[in-house]
Amino acid sequence: GGTMTAVLNAANEMANEMFRQDVGLGFLDIPKLIESAMEAHKEDHKIKDVTLDDILFCDAWARQHVAEKSETMKNKVFA
Repeated sequence: GGTMTAVLNAANEMANEMFRQDVGLGFLDIPKLIESAMEAHKEDHKIKDVTLDDILFCDAWARQHVAEKSETMKNKVFA
């Protein structure tokens, strides 16, 4: 609940969009990016008195987080 659901949704949307745009992410990178955003949000997670501004901020933050983290994952092939 709280702001974590906004982070989950935004990270999922961004990771899926980037995968579909074929920017070098693998299908299995999607849950890794979502988990990374959610883990990074734990300290800022707000449960009570959540406002629309909180949700919109977390949405934008999660999308940016996924975009930045994806740069380290692109085109990596594991043997």
